[in-house]
Parts: sequence; C-alpha cells; structure tokens
Amino acid sequence: MSESRRHIDTWSVITRLWPEVWRYRGRVGLALVLLIAGKLATIGVPIVLKHLVDALDITPRPLLVPLALLLAYGAFRMGMSAFQELRQVVFARVLARTSRNVTLRTFEHLHRLSLRFHLDRRTGGVARDVERGMTATSDLLDWTIYTILPTLLEVTLVCAILIARFDASFAVITLTTLVAYIAFTFSITEWRMRYYRAAKAADTEANETAVDSLLNYETVKYFGNEAHEFSRYDRSLINYEQATVKSMKTLAVLNVGQVSIVAVGLTLLLWRSAQGVIAGSMTIGDFVLVNAFLLQLAAPLNYLGMVYREVKQGLINIERLFELLGETREVEDQPNAPPLAVSGGEIRFEQVGFGYQSERTILHDLSFSVPPGHTVAVVGTTGAGKSTLARLLYRFYDVNAGRITIDGQDIRSVTQQSLRAAIGIVPQDTVLFNDSIYYNIAYGRPQASREEVIAAARAAHIHDFISSLPQGYDTNVGERGLKLSGGEKQRVAIARTLLKQPAILIFDEATSALDTRTEKIIQRELTEIASGRSTLVIAHRLSTIVSADAILVLEQGRIVERGTHAQLLAADGRYAKLWQMQQRAVGADEANSSDAAVEA
Repeated sequence: MSESRRHIDTWSVITRLWPEVWRYRGRVGLALVLLIAGKLATIGVPIVLKHLVDALDITPRPLLVPLALLLAYGAFRMGMSAFQELRQVVFARVLARTSRNVTLRTFEHLHRLSLRFHLDRRTGGVARDVERGMTATSDLLDWTIYTILPTLLEVTLVCAILIARFDASFAVITLTTLVAYIAFTFSITEWRMRYYRAAKAADTEANETAVDSLLNYETVKYFGNEAHEFSRYDRSLINYEQATVKSMKTLAVLNVGQVSIVAVGLTLLLWRSAQGVIAGSMTIGDFVLVNAFLLQLAAPLNYLGMVYREVKQGLINIERLFELLGETREVEDQPNAPPLAVSGGEIRFEQVGFGYQSERTILHDLSFSVPPGHTVAVVGTTGAGKSTLARLLYRFYDVNAGRITIDGQDIRSVTQQSLRAAIGIVPQDTVLFNDSIYYNIAYGRPQASREEVIAAARAAHIHDFISSLPQGYDTNVGERGLKLSGGEKQRVAIARTLLKQPAILIFDEATSALDTRTEKIIQRELTEIASGRSTLVIAHRLSTIVSADAILVLEQGRIVERGTHAQLLAADGRYAKLWQMQQRAVGADEANSSDAAVEA
C-alpha cells in the first residue's frame, strides 16, 4: 500500500464514473422523473393535511368527512413510497452494471500490470481494496445523484413554501438551522475522516496478514509457529480495534451535534408558529403544516448528514481502487501492433542487457539463438540470470538494451497476447487453480473439446492416474494443487502446455523439485513434447540436458561457455566441473540408498 494516498473529491469520482452511467441515460432520466414525482408527493402530504385540519376545525362541525382531501392524502402518502421504490427498481440496473464494469476494468488492469507490481503486492490487501471499492462505486452514485440532490431539492421547496405562506422569520430560522447543520457536519466529518482512514488501513493490513498466513499454512505447521502467527495477526487486529474505537467516538460527537442543531431549529419554528396561532395570524392547519414540514425536514437533514459522512467514507474506500487503476503499465503494446507471425519459431537474444533495478544489472550483452526445432539449454549457479531469460521472452519485462526476436520480429513490436500464445512453459513450481483436474488441463486452451483435453492428458501420461480417481477429471486439486504430488502436478502442467499447442517451449527447471525416479520419467515426456519445437531449457540438473543441441553456461549474467555436452566436457571448464560435482553427489546418494536397503 502506498505511503501517500492521492485524495480525491466527489466531483472527480462522478466525472470518472459518469461515462459508465451515461450508457444507461434512458434509465437515469426515468429514475430522475420518478424521484421528482416522489419529492412532490412528499411535499404534498403536509399541504393536504393542513387543508384537512382546517376543513375539520370549523364551527359547527361539518356533517360529512371531506372525502376528496382524505383520498388526496392517501394518494400522496402512497406516492411517496411507490415513486421511491419504482426509482430504485429502474436505477438498480445502472448501479449494479456500473459497479460491475468498474470492478471488471480494475481486475483487467491488474492482470495487465507488470510482474514487478505483482511481486510487490500483497494479495489480501489488493482483494480487500477492490471489494470495498466495488461497493463504494454504486453507493457513491446512489447517494450523490439520488439522495443528496433530492434532499437539497426538498429543503429548497419547503423553504420556498414557508417564505410564500408565512413571514420571513420562518425562512430565517429554517435557513440558519440548515447552514449551521451543514457547516457543523462538513467540519466534523473532515476532522474525523483521518480516524476512519486509519481504521480502513488497519483493516486492510489485518486482512493481508491473515491471507498471507493462510496461504503459507504448511510452512506455519513445519515450524510450529501457530502462536507466532496468532500474535502477528492479533497485533494487526489491535491496530484495527483502536482505530475503529476512535472512529466510533468521533461519530458519536457528530451525531450528537447534528441532533442538537436540528432540535433547536425545530423548537424555534414551533414556538414561532404557536405565537401565530395565538395571535390569530395562523390557523391550526398552518400550525400542523409547519410542524409537518419541520418533521419532514428533520429526517432528510439527519439523513443528509449521514449520507455526507458515508460519501466521505466511500471516497476513502474508492481511493485505493482508483490508485490501482492509476498504476502505470510497465509493459505496453505499441499502437496498432500486429500479432506475432510464427513460421519456424527461431528465438534470438541480441546483445540483451537487463536489470530489475537500475543500479543492479542482471544480464550483460547477452547473445544467443535457438534455431527452429532445436533445444538450447541454459545452466549456471543460482542468481546467474537463468529464469530472467524466460521472463523476458514472455515479455513480463522489457529489455534495457538490445532486443529479443522470434522469426526476426522484435517481441516489443507485436502484441503481448499473440506472443504469449506462441509460447508454452512448464515451470519449476507448478501452481494449479483450486478447481478440478479437467479445468486445470483445459486452462491451456479453454475452448478445447473434452476429447482434446483427454488426449493431452494421455500424451502427458496422466490419463490413467486421473481415471483411477473416484471423481476422475472432476477431482478437485485443492489450493495451489496441494492435493496432488509433485510429479502429478508436473504432468498436469505438461498436459496443459500440450493442449496449448505452442510453437515455442520453455522448461524452467521443470524437474528440479522431483525425486530422481520421477524426474527420469517426466524428462522422457518433456523430450517427447519438445520434438520439432524450438525449446529453451533452464536446467539445474545437468543430467537432464545431455541431449540438448547446445548448452549455454551462464555466470553473473554473461555466457562464459557454449557447446554440446560432449564439447563442454572436453573443454574441461566450468561446465565440466559442475558435471563432475553433480555426478559425485548422485553417486553418494545412490551409495547411501544401497546402504539403507542393506540395513533394512
């Protein structure tokens, strides 16, 4: 979460949301007509009541009840509610659709942001910000267009009637009360917003902590740190509790002040109307009219104060949503960029330089190629920049120097969607969606038929395993695929990639997390699917790349050796030393396994 927030006002929010609302201008116009009709009915109720009281307050008593006035009173009372509910029905679609569109645009924008943003973010905080912003969007529209404006209209009409029918003192008292109420509400609300903002920030932090802890459930259990997690979460909740208490205390100050101002104004107006009745300048009906108007004004005034408070709080909730929408897309398609045209699938890195931070360069003047249908492997120590190659090829980042081409096309000049559609990856850490096995395989090409999904599973040698499960392809894999073993997850990843039918393949240490036996099985499968495709292999275990057409040895972002497995061993350089070291480690593991078997 950013340290400094960009504060926004109601008008800027309405301005940004108005294009969404304007799409439904027919509904908006009809809702406004219904709103005005409802307010006129509201004003009509006390006026009809005044005439009804005056009609009854005569001597001798009337023989018949003034039926027309009673019917008019009932019609106005019914109109108040009917027009309000009809307005809600008409405008509900506008609110829901606008909220949906803004939230969807935010979600889409988040997916278009660079990997750098997503590596820095905290999932729980972003999810909470989007959730609150979605609610605030519809609330702000409803409150400003159909609550604040109608309330001001009602107050204006009532003041006009009081001025027209009675002397100026009624208008002076009414307007003074209104001005005092608004001034108090605005000043106190602005003062207490710092506490509300602090409460929401603490709420977001607590949610981030909880989600982070639950996502790492296994790690918590491995180290027995439940008590530590409880304590960490409780610290966040304590901050939230303290901020919430302060927010509620300041709310009480606001409410008491608002009620006091309205009560004083009501009392003065009733006192003035009572004087008029005694002096004979006003009828009992006039007294009832003033009283009804005052009671009618008290409700919207109190409501207006609440709405203003909610609008300010809603602005705080929507601030982060707009901040997310304002995040700069680090990687953008060029205007009118064409799709990538893949013929052979040749990959070329030409004098590529790159660093995640300007002060630290990861790759230095890197040049190599992957000819069509060939396999090129990249090896090196941790931090040499191997995985960075895959991220650059996918264009999660743009290079700082040089260029990357596929079949002669600079990947920065084509659309990202077409680029990524041409590349398939089997990563080291396969993360699956918390859904069925079928869904996770079909994710490679969602429009694929069930027969194509099953064919991909067969090619990845996982169909028999899936068929043996009680729920088959409908088996849920759990959060991040934790219900499957490492080998099973890798096979799902292979099937998913096969279904995508990419021209280019990347294996990013795809078997380094597996045991030796499973690795050998899956390695054969990877070799099969790489046949005929341009393949970049980022390897940790050198035994998996001995058949590669070329091997690059990367060290501190530079290629220090290149050649085939046999050529590099003959050169007796860094690759040969890495090979000998790994072979000794494998031999020691096998000896330990044999000793354990004998002892058993």
